[in-house]
Amino acid sequence: MASASVAKEEDNKLTLYSYWRSSCSFRVRIALNLKGLKYDYKPVNLLKGEQYSPEFLQLNPVGCVPVLVDGHAVLYDSLAIILYLEDKYPHNPLLPRDIPKRTINFQATSVVSSTIQPLHNLSLLNYVGEKVGPDEKLRWAQSVIRRGFTALEKLLKDHTGRYATGDEIFLADVFLAPQLHTAFKRFNIPMNEFPVLSRLHETYSAIPAFQEALPENQPDAVH
Repeated sequence: MASASVAKEEDNKLTLYSYWRSSCSFRVRIALNLKGLKYDYKPVNLLKGEQYSPEFLQLNPVGCVPVLVDGHAVLYDSLAIILYLEDKYPHNPLLPRDIPKRTINFQATSVVSSTIQPLHNLSLLNYVGEKVGPDEKLRWAQSVIRRGFTALEKLLKDHTGRYATGDEIFLADVFLAPQLHTAFKRFNIPMNEFPVLSRLHETYSAIPAFQEALPENQPDAVH
């Protein structure tokens, strides 16, 4: 975690617009926690369409969470936000110096953010439900997740230590944790199908920075 002086310096400076069940917001919450950065939490209810309000679209014209406000900087897209945090607040780094290990982190991050999560997000699942049928939503999400998880198992099997790419928490872990939580808890993917990812999921569940970022621990969570 950040030193007391760093944490104090950043008090009340950062504002995160988030939705409790958004895995993209979950990633940013983890990154902020790992860096020991305090922030104000502004809930955006995606089910009520608050992301399409004129006020929110001024922050993010794409109409999605998360959005991070840091002084005059307004940032959207979880990867862009986390890389910004990495550059501006370099303590507790999320990227390794070793180039091959750094590349594996970017590859794992890309699998999650490009080939898994966008294909089962809320808007796409609603579209599948409307055009094909509500029963197809779960089957579609499971097929997308299984394909991505199969690739991740192959990518990481020779690189894992305690965490995804060794014995330190890096960017791949920040992206994997929310995706694993969503897959196992929400989309009913059996954990025993993916032993490497299942072990990582259990590891993440014991880390305070990850626990505090869990959807059910957010102020807008619906239980």
